[in-house]
Amino acid sequence: MAPTKNDQKPEPGDLIEISRGLYQHWAIYVGEGYVIHLAPPSEDAQAGPYSMMSVLCDKATVKKEELYEVVGNDEYCINNLLDEKYEPRPVREILQDAHRFLGRELPYCVFRENCEHFVTELRYGKSQSRQVRNAVEIGVGVGLAVAATFGVLAAAAAIFGSKDKQKQ
Repeated sequence: MAPTKNDQKPEPGDLIEISRGLYQHWAIYVGEGYVIHLAPPSEDAQAGPYSMMSVLCDKATVKKEELYEVVGNDEYCINNLLDEKYEPRPVREILQDAHRFLGRELPYCVFRENCEHFVTELRYGKSQSRQVRNAVEIGVGVGLAVAATFGVLAAAAAIFGSKDKQKQ
């Protein structure tokens, strides 16, 4: 999916997906042009490739900032990605919980506790990250393909290698 900057008008409680090139940053819209998001120190709209340094962080801060400041020149979209799977929590509760975390430093792990986990927990009461799941599935698929290739090569080497030994 390629998020696009468009005329979508977010509603409080909507998830905002921001394309940072190699990954997506996530925030939750809280109204009046503001979002709340879990931001590791390297997460900044103008950080460019440096923002990938978030993989090395183990702490992040919950911030409330203007949507346009968090997005910068990147593309974004409203993406309530799990609405078909889970019923969103009441907006009042989402906003109360989001504001309760403001300013707090939370554990951060790209694979278990990232910005997408944070906002899906707020909206659905379920902490999930599709981009992590997709990356793991791709990694497993590539790993299986590599293992299968090496298995075939090893088998071929064993078969042809034993025929060469028999000729000698």
